[in-house]
Amino acid sequence: MGPHQGHRRIRDAGRADARPGQPVPLPLSPGLGRLALCARAGRFVDSGGAGPLLRPAAVVFREMGPARPGAQLRQRQARPRPRHARQSDHGAALAERALRHGQPDPGRLRASSRHGDRRPRRQHPQLVVGSDGPHFASDFRIQDPEERRDPGQLGQDRTLGRAVRTGRPGAAGAGGIHQAPDRGLARRGQAGGRDLSCRRALGGGRSGNRVETVRRERGTMALKRVLAGATMALAVLAAGPVAAQKKISVLTWNIPVYEEKIKGWIADFKQIRPDITVEWIDKKGPELGPFYQTQSAAGTPPDIVNVQGALWLEYAANGALLDLGPYLAKEREVAGRFDPNFMKVWQFEGKQYLLPFYITKTLLFYNKEMFKEAGLSDPPKTFDEILSHAAKMTKGEKSGFLTANFDWLYWPLFAMNGVQLVTPDLKKAAFNTPAALDTLTKLAKATDSGAINKIAWTGRWVEPNGAFAAGTVGMLHIHAPAFFYVRGSGKWVNQDTLGVAAVPGGWSTPNSHALFISKASKEPDAAWEFLKLITSKKWAVTFGTTLNNLTGNIEADKEIMAHFKANDPLAARVLEVQMSNLDKITGNWPLARDSQVKEAFYTEIQNAVLGRKTPKEALDTAERNVNRVLSR
Repeated sequence: MGPHQGHRRIRDAGRADARPGQPVPLPLSPGLGRLALCARAGRFVDSGGAGPLLRPAAVVFREMGPARPGAQLRQRQARPRPRHARQSDHGAALAERALRHGQPDPGRLRASSRHGDRRPRRQHPQLVVGSDGPHFASDFRIQDPEERRDPGQLGQDRTLGRAVRTGRPGAAGAGGIHQAPDRGLARRGQAGGRDLSCRRALGGGRSGNRVETVRRERGTMALKRVLAGATMALAVLAAGPVAAQKKISVLTWNIPVYEEKIKGWIADFKQIRPDITVEWIDKKGPELGPFYQTQSAAGTPPDIVNVQGALWLEYAANGALLDLGPYLAKEREVAGRFDPNFMKVWQFEGKQYLLPFYITKTLLFYNKEMFKEAGLSDPPKTFDEILSHAAKMTKGEKSGFLTANFDWLYWPLFAMNGVQLVTPDLKKAAFNTPAALDTLTKLAKATDSGAINKIAWTGRWVEPNGAFAAGTVGMLHIHAPAFFYVRGSGKWVNQDTLGVAAVPGGWSTPNSHALFISKASKEPDAAWEFLKLITSKKWAVTFGTTLNNLTGNIEADKEIMAHFKANDPLAARVLEVQMSNLDKITGNWPLARDSQVKEAFYTEIQNAVLGRKTPKEALDTAERNVNRVLSR
């Protein structure tokens, strides 16, 4: 915040305590750029116009004068005594100048001013032009003042408080920060590891780095060009982004094990578009949504995003996704790759926003050994049989049934009884019916008796899978990837002991993955080319056979199925059930506020099955809450 923004500095909220030598984390956006600190202690110049910033690992402050324990960084502080900025090590020097009203500012670092040159002397923003070049790992600190060789300069040369600490993998404290390309800005050789005074470290001394310094002498401005080095550096800074190679970024959902093949994507794409650099980012499920939203708010969302379930709906409703319709209209063979049932899952308000990446939907796993002990042979054919089978297998520590409860995965239990969540126009709740009351009442009674394990309503992914893998639960209703978790954890699991079937009525809820392009992408055509490549038959087959999934790509899935029939018959059986009853997909309503509706409904279902409310009370409350969300 510059001196011209004094009316804002009176705010004290959000002050961070800081002591001399204490690192202060700064969550800045990645990329090229600068960070500047005003000459007065602890106040940053607004860098909103400076473009993307380097992500420093920390900024280290040192107080001026006697140390004051517990000192705070405030937006408004008393002016300290004059001081120097010193470079502590790895000495590449930086160009420094004072930016004033009316002067050229090619780096766009100036904090805008409403007062021009009428501000009091020493009230202009002091900024430093930096880079991520050879001094990328340098440690700049604000230090105590020293005696100057020319005391007469004290009133004229305003020193600059600048503190930037950046890191790279392998450097102490770097934290694996991404290395931006070296542009060699403001480099004039090594400092030899010596601490330099401000004027020499920043090039203002009798030798060393050459800079352009602007001074105010006796109330008048005099521009003194020491040498042309800094001018050339600023020209490089201004021209750098223009000359940078084009780039797209790809964000995937928790598939770090696929790194080698993703490098194959990038290598193939480089053959098609050598002018484009591809950056790959992978995030775990709980991290991906917040990461994408943060990057979107900063105006730098990933170009291509791999998303699961219904998370994308709110992004589409808010206009964050690129409509793929125009691309598909020009290249109809791309749409023809995929099963129409899976393409439909990724449509919102008549527009196709995503392409299928890989396919999962719910099915029923059952423990054949527990079935045999209970005198059962075949999987249940009706909802009532699910409950009766479960009751027969329940004794001691064993229970009969579990379901996943996130992302509407439990909804087939209601769909098989004819319950609809919302009206066809998606504007009102439609579930508060006698059929829903009967279904919920039976689920609550079965849970209370132990036939349905309570983990069904309280667990997420690990808990139900772990319970079934332990061999203490008769049936597990969940989406197909659970098979590989269960087989990896359950010693009892093999082709003779594990059964796989569709639930009664053939109903299933998808929890598939797909790929979209951010509407804010600066290279949408390149992103589309990359999207086509990774959903091609070649890479779809590679993905499916490597990570044990179907992809929705019709031709690729035929080869994937043939691979598993030859090499893993039990996995092939799971995938066969996945591809059955594609006309009975449910629980995938295109609701703009899907997450809010989900929360409003499931909270009350949970209250009923765990005995906190009667089923009637729970449904009435859920109806009010869902209608409230839908009416917004």
